[in-house]
Amino acid sequence: MKRRLVEMRWLDALFAHWRIDPATVDRRLPSPLSAATHDGDAYLGVVAFEMEDIRPRGAPFGFTFPELNLRTYVTDGDTRGIYFFNLDADDPFSVGVARLLFQLPYYRASMDVTRDGDRVTVRSSRAHRGAAPAEFDATYGPAGGSTTATSPTSRGRSRPPTARSARTICSRRTGSGSRTATPCSTTRRAST
Repeated sequence: MKRRLVEMRWLDALFAHWRIDPATVDRRLPSPLSAATHDGDAYLGVVAFEMEDIRPRGAPFGFTFPELNLRTYVTDGDTRGIYFFNLDADDPFSVGVARLLFQLPYYRASMDVTRDGDRVTVRSSRAHRGAAPAEFDATYGPAGGSTTATSPTSRGRSRPPTARSARTICSRRTGSGSRTATPCSTTRRAST
């Protein structure tokens, strides 16, 4: 059994997914990745949440901040994984560490999370120097008495498939400036 290096909790997570033509996703992925599909569709996902008490294992205190990411699901032919196009977070220290140590596409953002009963509103405005602007504003909550958020892809279908052991795929710049895909140093467990 692997020991966790970092501990954290996710609060009020939104998992919103949209079906998209796999060729559209493939054009934006580094080699050797291609879009993983479900019933012929690729998916883009926006995931918003508040990361609470993120800290190295055993540390007496941690950081709490909101995060927003744009992701898709990928395969290299043998293994399925998650590819992050970008991750925006409202914590300059954590953004710097993630960019430096894990080479993840994290960006500094000014974010606000408010709660009104069971409704959660997340607002984000990218504030990272030199990065393209990005804005996000969503309000969400339980649907039909359950604890899952609605998404535009629901239509009675199941959510996009995830692998039992999904790898986080990092996109790294090579010396020539092109991008290459490599597994990050962490493994995430996901349920199907």
